[in-house]
Amino acid sequence: MTYAYVRRTAVCLALLGLTVSPAHGEPRDPWVRAWGANGTGQLGNGSTLVQQTPTGVRGLARADVRELSGGGGGDTNSFAVAALNDGTVQAWGGNTSGQLGDGTTTGRPFPGAVAGLSGVSRVAAGVLSGYAVRGGRVLAWGDNAYGQLGDGSSAGATRPVAVQSLNRVTDIAAGCYHAVALREDGTVWTWGRGNFGQLGLGTDGDRNTPKRVPGVTDVVEISAGCNHVLARTAGGAVKAWGYNANGQLGDDSTTHRNVPVDVQRLDDVARIFACGYHSFAVLDDGAVRAWGWNGFGQLGDGSTVSRTTPVPVQGLSDVRGLAGGYNHTVAVLADGSVLGWGENTAGQLGDATTTDSPVPVVAAPPGSGATRVATSVVARSSYAY
Repeated sequence: MTYAYVRRTAVCLALLGLTVSPAHGEPRDPWVRAWGANGTGQLGNGSTLVQQTPTGVRGLARADVRELSGGGGGDTNSFAVAALNDGTVQAWGGNTSGQLGDGTTTGRPFPGAVAGLSGVSRVAAGVLSGYAVRGGRVLAWGDNAYGQLGDGSSAGATRPVAVQSLNRVTDIAAGCYHAVALREDGTVWTWGRGNFGQLGLGTDGDRNTPKRVPGVTDVVEISAGCNHVLARTAGGAVKAWGYNANGQLGDDSTTHRNVPVDVQRLDDVARIFACGYHSFAVLDDGAVRAWGWNGFGQLGDGSTVSRTTPVPVQGLSDVRGLAGGYNHTVAVLADGSVLGWGENTAGQLGDATTTDSPVPVVAAPPGSGATRVATSVVARSSYAY
Protein backbone atom coordinates (compact mmCIF):
# COMPACT_ATOMS: atom_id res chain seq x y z
CA MET A 1 0.00 0.00 0.00
CA THR A 2 1.50 3.35 -1.04
CA TYR A 3 1.69 6.51 1.01
CA ALA A 4 -0.32 8.34 -1.67
CA TYR A 5 -3.16 5.80 -1.33
CA VAL A 6 -3.18 6.10 2.47
CA ARG A 7 -3.17 9.89 2.19
CA ARG A 8 -6.08 9.92 -0.27
CA THR A 9 -8.00 7.56 2.03
CA ALA A 10 -7.39 9.82 5.03
CA VAL A 11 -8.63 12.87 3.11
CA CYS A 12 -11.80 11.06 2.02
CA LEU A 13 -12.47 9.90 5.60
CA ALA A 14 -11.95 13.44 6.88
CA LEU A 15 -14.57 14.70 4.44
CA LEU A 16 -16.94 12.09 5.88
CA GLY A 17 -16.22 13.28 9.42
CA LEU A 18 -14.00 10.30 10.30
CA THR A 19 -10.37 10.18 11.35
CA VAL A 20 -7.68 7.55 10.97
CA SER A 21 -6.35 5.90 14.10
CA PRO A 22 -2.56 6.17 13.98
CA ALA A 23 -2.27 2.96 16.00
CA HIS A 24 -4.40 0.80 13.74
CA GLY A 25 -4.71 2.68 10.43
CA GLU A 26 -8.47 2.17 10.60
CA PRO A 27 -11.38 4.67 10.53
CA ARG A 28 -12.28 6.05 13.92
CA ASP A 29 -15.91 7.04 14.35
CA PRO A 30 -16.20 10.43 16.09
CA TRP A 31 -19.84 10.07 17.17
CA VAL A 32 -21.48 9.12 20.45
CA ARG A 33 -22.69 5.53 19.99
CA ALA A 34 -25.84 3.85 21.33
CA TRP A 35 -27.43 0.41 21.11
CA GLY A 36 -30.17 -1.79 22.57
CA ALA A 37 -33.82 -0.96 23.15
CA ASN A 38 -35.10 2.09 21.28
CA GLY A 39 -38.89 2.23 21.59
CA THR A 40 -38.93 5.94 22.44
CA GLY A 41 -35.98 6.95 20.30
CA GLN A 42 -33.63 6.90 23.30
CA LEU A 43 -30.72 5.85 21.07
CA GLY A 44 -30.93 9.22 19.35
CA ASN A 45 -30.43 7.98 15.79
CA GLY A 46 -33.74 9.26 14.40
CA SER A 47 -35.51 5.90 14.57
CA THR A 48 -37.28 3.70 17.10
CA LEU A 49 -35.71 0.46 15.90
CA VAL A 50 -33.80 -1.89 18.20
CA GLN A 51 -30.05 -1.81 17.53
CA GLN A 52 -27.91 -4.86 18.27
CA THR A 53 -24.64 -3.04 17.53
CA PRO A 54 -23.49 0.50 18.32
CA THR A 55 -25.04 3.18 16.09
CA GLY A 56 -24.33 6.91 15.97
CA VAL A 57 -26.38 9.41 17.97
CA ARG A 58 -27.43 11.97 15.39
CA GLY A 59 -25.11 14.98 15.27
CA LEU A 60 -23.52 14.36 18.69
CA ALA A 61 -19.73 14.07 18.58
CA ARG A 62 -17.80 12.48 21.45
CA ALA A 63 -15.39 15.39 21.55
CA ASP A 64 -18.26 17.78 22.34
CA VAL A 65 -19.70 15.76 25.25
CA ARG A 66 -18.68 16.43 28.83
CA GLU A 67 -21.04 13.84 30.38
CA LEU A 68 -23.95 11.63 29.26
CA SER A 69 -26.57 9.97 31.44
CA GLY A 70 -29.29 7.50 30.47
CA GLY A 71 -32.74 7.68 32.05
CA GLY A 72 -35.91 5.64 31.99
CA GLY A 73 -37.34 2.52 33.54
CA GLY A 74 -38.55 0.76 30.39
CA ASP A 75 -39.00 1.05 26.67
CA THR A 76 -41.96 3.42 27.03
CA ASN A 77 -40.19 6.24 28.87
CA SER A 78 -36.41 5.93 28.36
CA PHE A 79 -34.39 9.01 27.45
CA ALA A 80 -30.88 10.42 27.67
CA VAL A 81 -29.29 13.76 28.57
CA ALA A 82 -25.84 15.04 27.65
CA ALA A 83 -23.89 18.02 28.99
CA LEU A 84 -21.74 19.52 26.26
CA ASN A 85 -18.37 21.21 26.67
CA ASP A 86 -19.97 24.55 25.77
CA GLY A 87 -22.18 24.30 28.88
CA THR A 88 -25.45 23.52 27.11
CA VAL A 89 -27.49 20.34 27.56
CA GLN A 90 -29.07 18.08 24.93
CA ALA A 91 -31.79 15.48 25.56
CA TRP A 92 -33.67 12.91 23.50
CA GLY A 93 -36.06 9.95 23.77
CA GLY A 94 -39.31 9.66 25.72
CA ASN A 95 -40.91 12.78 27.17
CA THR A 96 -44.21 11.75 28.76
CA SER A 97 -43.36 13.62 31.99
CA GLY A 98 -41.34 16.47 30.48
CA GLN A 99 -38.04 14.66 31.10
CA LEU A 100 -36.49 16.23 27.99
CA GLY A 101 -36.83 19.64 29.64
CA ASP A 102 -37.85 21.45 26.44
CA GLY A 103 -41.19 22.80 27.67
CA THR A 104 -43.23 20.02 26.04
CA THR A 105 -44.23 16.42 26.62
CA THR A 106 -43.43 15.38 23.05
CA GLY A 107 -40.67 12.83 22.60
CA ARG A 108 -38.03 12.94 19.89
CA PRO A 109 -35.56 10.34 18.53
CA PHE A 110 -32.66 12.79 18.18
CA PRO A 111 -30.92 15.34 20.44
CA GLY A 112 -32.42 18.75 21.14
CA ALA A 113 -31.70 21.49 23.65
CA VAL A 114 -32.94 21.49 27.24
CA ALA A 115 -34.56 24.89 27.66
CA GLY A 116 -32.54 27.76 29.07
CA LEU A 117 -29.49 25.85 30.25
CA SER A 118 -25.93 27.14 29.92
CA GLY A 119 -22.82 26.87 32.07
CA VAL A 120 -23.69 23.28 33.05
CA SER A 121 -20.90 21.04 34.37
CA ARG A 122 -22.70 17.78 35.30
CA VAL A 123 -25.95 15.97 34.42
CA ALA A 124 -27.90 12.95 35.65
CA ALA A 125 -31.09 11.17 34.66
CA GLY A 126 -33.64 9.25 36.71
CA VAL A 127 -36.59 7.23 35.45
CA LEU A 128 -38.63 10.32 34.54
CA SER A 129 -36.51 13.28 35.71
CA GLY A 130 -33.35 15.07 34.61
CA TYR A 131 -30.77 17.04 36.61
CA ALA A 132 -27.99 19.52 35.90
CA VAL A 133 -25.34 21.27 38.00
CA ARG A 134 -24.68 24.90 37.10
CA GLY A 135 -22.44 27.14 39.17
CA GLY A 136 -22.74 24.81 42.15
CA ARG A 137 -26.55 24.85 42.05
CA VAL A 138 -28.81 22.00 40.93
CA LEU A 139 -31.61 22.33 38.40
CA ALA A 140 -34.19 19.61 37.78
CA TRP A 141 -37.07 18.85 35.44
CA GLY A 142 -39.63 16.15 34.65
CA ASP A 143 -41.74 14.04 37.01
CA ASN A 144 -42.00 15.12 40.65
CA ALA A 145 -44.42 12.62 42.21
CA TYR A 146 -41.99 11.86 45.05
CA GLY A 147 -40.39 15.29 45.40
CA GLN A 148 -37.44 14.28 43.23
CA LEU A 149 -37.19 17.76 41.70
CA GLY A 150 -36.31 19.09 45.16
CA ASP A 151 -38.18 22.37 44.74
CA GLY A 152 -40.48 21.92 47.73
CA SER A 153 -43.47 20.81 45.68
CA SER A 154 -44.91 17.71 44.00
CA ALA A 155 -45.65 19.47 40.72
CA GLY A 156 -43.82 18.26 37.65
CA ALA A 157 -41.91 20.66 35.39
CA THR A 158 -41.28 20.52 31.66
CA ARG A 159 -38.48 23.09 32.01
CA PRO A 160 -35.67 23.23 34.58
CA VAL A 161 -36.51 24.47 38.08
CA ALA A 162 -34.12 25.20 40.95
CA VAL A 163 -33.53 22.63 43.69
CA GLN A 164 -33.97 24.44 46.99
CA SER A 165 -31.33 25.35 49.56
CA LEU A 166 -28.34 23.62 48.01
CA ASN A 167 -25.12 25.22 46.77
CA ARG A 168 -21.47 24.40 46.12
CA VAL A 169 -22.46 21.11 44.51
CA THR A 170 -19.73 19.32 42.58
CA ASP A 171 -21.59 16.21 41.42
CA ILE A 172 -25.12 14.88 40.99
CA ALA A 173 -26.44 11.31 40.73
CA ALA A 174 -29.97 10.07 40.14
CA GLY A 175 -31.70 6.86 41.13
CA CYS A 176 -35.09 5.82 39.87
CA TYR A 177 -37.02 8.45 41.84
CA HIS A 178 -34.44 10.08 44.09
CA ALA A 179 -31.40 12.31 43.68
CA VAL A 180 -28.02 12.53 45.42
CA ALA A 181 -25.71 15.55 45.47
CA LEU A 182 -22.08 15.83 46.57
CA ARG A 183 -20.95 19.19 47.93
CA GLU A 184 -17.41 20.50 47.77
CA ASP A 185 -17.10 20.05 51.56
CA GLY A 186 -17.46 16.26 51.17
CA THR A 187 -21.03 16.05 52.47
CA VAL A 188 -23.84 14.18 50.70
CA TRP A 189 -27.41 15.48 50.29
CA THR A 190 -30.48 13.56 49.12
CA TRP A 191 -34.13 14.11 48.20
CA GLY A 192 -37.05 12.38 46.47
CA ARG A 193 -38.39 8.91 47.14
CA GLY A 194 -37.23 7.20 50.33
CA ASN A 195 -39.39 4.09 50.60
CA PHE A 196 -36.39 1.76 50.89
CA GLY A 197 -34.18 4.11 52.89
CA GLN A 198 -32.37 5.29 49.74
CA LEU A 199 -32.18 8.83 51.14
CA GLY A 200 -29.99 7.58 54.01
CA LEU A 201 -31.73 9.79 56.53
CA GLY A 202 -32.77 7.16 59.09
CA THR A 203 -36.38 7.00 57.87
CA ASP A 204 -38.21 5.59 54.86
CA GLY A 205 -40.12 8.77 54.01
CA ASP A 206 -40.00 10.92 50.87
CA ARG A 207 -38.56 14.44 50.84
CA ASN A 208 -39.18 17.29 48.39
CA THR A 209 -36.13 19.32 49.48
CA PRO A 210 -32.53 18.23 50.07
CA LYS A 211 -31.25 17.09 53.44
CA ARG A 212 -27.76 16.10 54.48
CA VAL A 213 -27.04 12.38 54.98
CA PRO A 214 -25.76 12.09 58.56
CA GLY A 215 -22.60 10.22 59.43
CA VAL A 216 -21.02 10.48 55.99
CA THR A 217 -18.08 12.86 55.58
CA ASP A 218 -15.01 13.32 53.41
CA VAL A 219 -16.83 11.85 50.40
CA VAL A 220 -15.14 12.24 47.01
CA GLU A 221 -17.47 10.20 44.76
CA ILE A 222 -21.16 9.26 44.66
CA SER A 223 -23.13 6.84 42.52
CA ALA A 224 -26.83 5.90 42.54
CA GLY A 225 -28.62 2.72 41.54
CA CYS A 226 -32.37 2.50 41.22
CA ASN A 227 -33.01 2.50 44.97
CA HIS A 228 -29.53 2.39 46.51
CA VAL A 229 -26.54 4.71 46.84
CA LEU A 230 -22.77 4.24 47.07
CA ALA A 231 -20.38 6.86 48.43
CA ARG A 232 -16.57 6.63 48.33
CA THR A 233 -14.48 8.45 50.92
CA ALA A 234 -11.06 10.00 50.42
CA GLY A 235 -9.58 7.05 52.32
CA GLY A 236 -10.85 4.52 49.78
CA ALA A 237 -13.71 3.11 51.88
CA VAL A 238 -17.25 2.73 50.49
CA LYS A 239 -20.53 3.45 52.27
CA ALA A 240 -23.90 2.22 51.01
CA TRP A 241 -27.58 2.62 51.86
CA GLY A 242 -31.06 1.90 50.53
CA TYR A 243 -32.61 -1.14 48.86
CA ASN A 244 -30.75 -4.38 49.52
CA ALA A 245 -32.95 -7.34 48.57
CA ASN A 246 -30.25 -8.53 46.16
CA GLY A 247 -27.22 -7.69 48.31
CA GLN A 248 -26.37 -4.53 46.36
CA LEU A 249 -25.22 -2.77 49.55
CA GLY A 250 -22.46 -5.35 49.99
CA ASP A 251 -22.83 -5.61 53.77
CA ASP A 252 -23.31 -9.39 53.78
CA SER A 253 -27.08 -9.10 54.21
CA THR A 254 -30.27 -8.57 52.23
CA THR A 255 -31.69 -6.06 54.72
CA HIS A 256 -32.63 -2.60 53.48
CA ARG A 257 -30.67 0.17 55.23
CA ASN A 258 -31.92 3.72 55.79
CA VAL A 259 -28.56 4.78 57.23
CA PRO A 260 -25.12 4.29 55.65
CA VAL A 261 -23.32 0.99 56.24
CA ASP A 262 -19.86 -0.17 55.24
CA VAL A 263 -19.43 -2.30 52.14
CA GLN A 264 -17.63 -5.37 53.45
CA ARG A 265 -14.36 -6.90 52.21
CA LEU A 266 -13.47 -3.85 50.16
CA ASP A 267 -10.43 -1.60 50.58
CA ASP A 268 -8.33 0.78 48.49
CA VAL A 269 -11.19 1.66 46.14
CA ALA A 270 -10.46 4.02 43.25
CA ARG A 271 -13.92 4.18 41.57
CA ILE A 272 -17.49 3.13 42.36
CA PHE A 273 -20.42 2.33 40.07
CA ALA A 274 -23.95 1.75 41.35
CA CYS A 275 -26.04 0.07 38.66
CA GLY A 276 -29.78 -0.66 38.61
CA TYR A 277 -29.72 -3.36 41.30
CA HIS A 278 -26.05 -4.27 41.40
CA SER A 279 -22.75 -2.56 42.19
CA PHE A 280 -19.09 -2.43 41.15
CA ALA A 281 -15.82 -1.08 42.49
CA VAL A 282 -12.48 -0.64 40.74
CA LEU A 283 -9.56 -0.94 43.15
CA ASP A 284 -6.31 1.03 43.17
CA ASP A 285 -4.55 -1.90 41.50
CA GLY A 286 -7.13 -2.04 38.69
CA ALA A 287 -8.95 -5.13 39.95
CA VAL A 288 -12.75 -5.13 39.69
CA ARG A 289 -15.20 -6.25 42.37
CA ALA A 290 -18.95 -6.81 41.94
CA TRP A 291 -21.94 -7.51 44.17
CA GLY A 292 -25.75 -7.49 44.13
CA TRP A 293 -28.36 -8.83 41.69
CA ASN A 294 -26.95 -11.33 39.20
CA GLY A 295 -29.93 -13.15 37.72
CA PHE A 296 -28.70 -12.58 34.16
CA GLY A 297 -24.96 -12.68 34.81
CA GLN A 298 -24.67 -8.89 35.06
CA LEU A 299 -21.91 -9.16 37.69
CA GLY A 300 -19.65 -10.72 35.06
CA ASP A 301 -18.28 -13.42 37.34
CA GLY A 302 -19.41 -16.25 35.09
CA SER A 303 -22.40 -17.17 37.27
CA THR A 304 -26.00 -16.08 37.81
CA VAL A 305 -25.69 -16.15 41.61
CA SER A 306 -26.40 -12.88 43.41
CA ARG A 307 -23.69 -11.72 45.84
CA THR A 308 -24.10 -9.97 49.19
CA THR A 309 -20.41 -9.04 49.39
CA PRO A 310 -17.95 -8.07 46.63
CA VAL A 311 -16.48 -10.83 44.46
CA PRO A 312 -13.69 -10.59 41.86
CA VAL A 313 -14.59 -10.14 38.20
CA GLN A 314 -11.94 -12.23 36.49
CA GLY A 315 -10.27 -11.14 33.27
CA LEU A 316 -11.41 -7.53 33.51
CA SER A 317 -8.73 -4.88 33.93
CA ASP A 318 -7.82 -1.36 32.84
CA VAL A 319 -11.45 -0.26 33.23
CA ARG A 320 -11.92 3.40 32.29
CA GLY A 321 -15.68 3.54 32.90
CA LEU A 322 -18.62 1.27 33.76
CA ALA A 323 -22.42 1.49 33.90
CA GLY A 324 -25.33 -0.90 34.37
CA GLY A 325 -29.07 -0.98 33.77
CA TYR A 326 -31.60 -3.40 35.21
CA ASN A 327 -30.00 -6.66 34.06
CA HIS A 328 -26.89 -5.74 32.08
CA THR A 329 -23.53 -3.99 32.42
CA VAL A 330 -21.22 -2.22 29.97
CA ALA A 331 -17.62 -1.11 30.44
CA VAL A 332 -14.95 0.71 28.45
CA LEU A 333 -11.29 -0.19 28.83
CA ALA A 334 -8.18 1.93 28.50
CA ASP A 335 -7.59 0.64 24.95
CA GLY A 336 -10.98 1.98 23.82
CA SER A 337 -12.73 -1.39 23.66
CA VAL A 338 -16.32 -1.54 24.92
CA LEU A 339 -17.60 -4.71 26.61
CA GLY A 340 -21.01 -5.84 27.79
CA TRP A 341 -22.42 -8.70 29.87
CA GLY A 342 -25.71 -9.85 31.37
CA GLU A 343 -29.13 -9.73 29.70
CA ASN A 344 -29.17 -9.16 25.94
CA THR A 345 -32.80 -9.54 24.86
CA ALA A 346 -32.78 -6.13 23.15
CA GLY A 347 -29.19 -6.28 21.92
CA GLN A 348 -28.02 -4.09 24.82
CA LEU A 349 -24.67 -5.91 24.97
CA GLY A 350 -23.90 -4.63 21.47
CA ASP A 351 -22.38 -7.84 20.09
CA ALA A 352 -24.87 -8.27 17.18
CA THR A 353 -26.80 -11.00 19.04
CA THR A 354 -29.63 -11.28 21.55
CA THR A 355 -27.85 -13.96 23.58
CA ASP A 356 -27.32 -13.32 27.30
CA SER A 357 -23.76 -13.63 28.57
CA PRO A 358 -22.45 -13.96 32.16
CA VAL A 359 -18.98 -12.91 30.96
CA PRO A 360 -17.94 -9.87 28.91
CA VAL A 361 -18.49 -9.82 25.13
CA VAL A 362 -17.22 -7.17 22.71
CA ALA A 363 -19.46 -4.31 21.59
CA ALA A 364 -16.64 -2.18 20.14
CA PRO A 365 -13.01 -3.16 19.47
CA PRO A 366 -9.84 -1.51 20.78
CA GLY A 367 -9.21 1.87 19.21
CA SER A 368 -12.90 2.79 19.09
CA GLY A 369 -12.15 6.17 20.66
CA ALA A 370 -14.67 5.68 23.46
CA THR A 371 -13.59 6.60 26.99
CA ARG A 372 -16.92 6.52 28.89
CA VAL A 373 -20.16 4.53 28.94
CA ALA A 374 -23.72 4.92 30.22
CA THR A 375 -26.95 2.93 30.37
CA SER A 376 -30.60 3.64 31.05
CA VAL A 377 -31.28 3.58 34.80
CA VAL A 378 -33.23 0.31 34.83
CA ALA A 379 -33.86 -0.34 31.16
CA ARG A 380 -32.11 -1.93 28.18
CA SER A 381 -30.21 0.80 26.34
CA SER A 382 -26.44 1.44 26.29
CA TYR A 383 -24.17 4.34 25.30
CA ALA A 384 -20.45 4.86 24.65
CA TYR A 385 -18.77 8.22 24.16
